[in-house]
Amino acid sequence: MPAPALKITVLGSGTSVGVPTIGCHCNVCTSTDPRDNRLRPSVLVSYEGHNVLIDTTPDFRTQALRAGIDRLDAVIFTHSHADHILGLDDVRPFNFRQKGQIPIFAAPETMATIHRCFQYIFDGVKRESNVPQLDARLIHGGAFELFGLEFLPVPILHGKQTIYGFRFGAAAYLTDHSDIPESSMDQLHGLDVLFLDALRYKPHPTHSTVDRSVKTVEKLAPRRAFFTHICHDLAHERAESLLPPHIRLAYDGLEIHVS
Repeated sequence: MPAPALKITVLGSGTSVGVPTIGCHCNVCTSTDPRDNRLRPSVLVSYEGHNVLIDTTPDFRTQALRAGIDRLDAVIFTHSHADHILGLDDVRPFNFRQKGQIPIFAAPETMATIHRCFQYIFDGVKRESNVPQLDARLIHGGAFELFGLEFLPVPILHGKQTIYGFRFGAAAYLTDHSDIPESSMDQLHGLDVLFLDALRYKPHPTHSTVDRSVKTVEKLAPRRAFFTHICHDLAHERAESLLPPHIRLAYDGLEIHVS
């Protein structure tokens, strides 16, 4: 059965502190190019009336309002760092609108951290105020289906930590990685769209660089690639002008259609 047509909306393309960075007055943080304003990293995958969110950043409320999201059918988490989970409470309005639980998917270690950080959601205690209504489901490495689309967890290395990227149809989203194991590279051929971490030019212990991600694109040969999780070292216009034409920098609000 062919995968449905997808729309991928980049909700945030920045690093863990966002761009502009607090207290910084560099050329990128003071840029007037809106593509240099980067909220924390997340994408929304939309297809056949469904919206699947990858990561709930601390900026999720702002991202949802800006993108006009009026429905949320599921949330998938890549890992448990603060810039990827701390907006989880902001799914509550979707519970109100949809009158039901929202399933969330995460690896056991990530789910355990979410339970610790948001104990009040999961402890079963009745409260006077509303809490998010969530259906927590564990990812154990195998593919899972959501509304007719298969999501394949792709193990990647974030420094010494193994986290997940995801392949869905002819697209894949790999944020926060310093390396991609060969076994995972084998899962990423034949793509229309590939998102990769490309923090900056200078090496970093837990993130890919622009040059390293360009080499990954050359190996995997997707039709299009977009770099994300970008810090204030990269000015959008200048950095993109140095890339091959099939590789672009993602920016907040970018919409990509995948047949």
